[in-house]
Amino acid sequence: MRIDAYTHFFPQKYFERLLAGGVRDIGKRVTELPALHDLDLRRKIVDSFPDYRQIISLALPPISAFNAPEKAEEVARIANDGLAELCTRYPDQFAGFVAEAPLTAPDAGAREAERAVRELGACGLQIVTNINGRPLDRPEFEPFFAAMDRLGKPVWVHPTRGANQPDYLDEAKSLYEIWWTFGWSYETAAFMARMVFSKTLDRYPNLKIVVHHFGGIVPMLEGRIGPGWDQLGARTSDEDYVSLRQSLKKRPLDYFKQDFYADTAVFGADAATLCGLAFYRPDKVVFASDCPFDPEKGPGYIRETIRILDALELTQEQRERIYFRNLEAMTGKTFVK
Repeated sequence: MRIDAYTHFFPQKYFERLLAGGVRDIGKRVTELPALHDLDLRRKIVDSFPDYRQIISLALPPISAFNAPEKAEEVARIANDGLAELCTRYPDQFAGFVAEAPLTAPDAGAREAERAVRELGACGLQIVTNINGRPLDRPEFEPFFAAMDRLGKPVWVHPTRGANQPDYLDEAKSLYEIWWTFGWSYETAAFMARMVFSKTLDRYPNLKIVVHHFGGIVPMLEGRIGPGWDQLGARTSDEDYVSLRQSLKKRPLDYFKQDFYADTAVFGADAATLCGLAFYRPDKVVFASDCPFDPEKGPGYIRETIRILDALELTQEQRERIYFRNLEAMTGKTFVK
């Protein structure tokens, strides 16, 4: 059995709310990608792969992008109720769901996180790497991480960045979709670093964080994160980063390798998969495809990710860990009996 830990789908009521919100380009996106909201089509895609089920979560845009803070929790409830209903009605296709955290709510989504986990049975909560440009190590988001530490459920982290964030300081916007191709991978790495150096991981030892796309650029930059950040402070004179480094409970590299889970959604890239598996501990990797964002609009990344993993020289135990056992361990749920 293969449980796909990170796929995206819009429940009907939430989808209608999204369209009513007038989010720029969302009409084009969903028109060209029906498997993101067409339930019958999505179920057919899932059923076309033997021994395969999905964990579903919302796709971008984040709720904070098209709702005022006072509406965030209400909209998140619509989304989460819809995701839970799909899993109840179609358990053969949808093994579970990741609820959406309304981080702009007054309590940073802590109450909705509690409800989604305790009442709806969510596997965990999804957040994005920044909220309208604000990093998540700010005090205003602390209640959410405290709640997830208390609940003991994972936090799925999706990168977000737009063309309005330019590649160079003298430009007004990012060109050629660089904001997505390279920017999202950087966003993930920057989020991870902020969790480490803000000591969020030290304060909340039960916090489990799942980073999308093998953590973006992180596996390729092991040398900079390791020996490079072992010298944190050597390049900076206006901040006392040396004292910060010495106050951490372990090396920066050890946080990145040991304290995050990562998924295999790297768009069918063999080399990226090998690099990710070489970086993270075997019990920290979960199978995920990022369905339905492939050029075939549904099955492509599922097929290619399975192809890559099945071709690797792994033991049966290692293969089962990646395909479902690590997911079961981090969520506390049983998907394969």
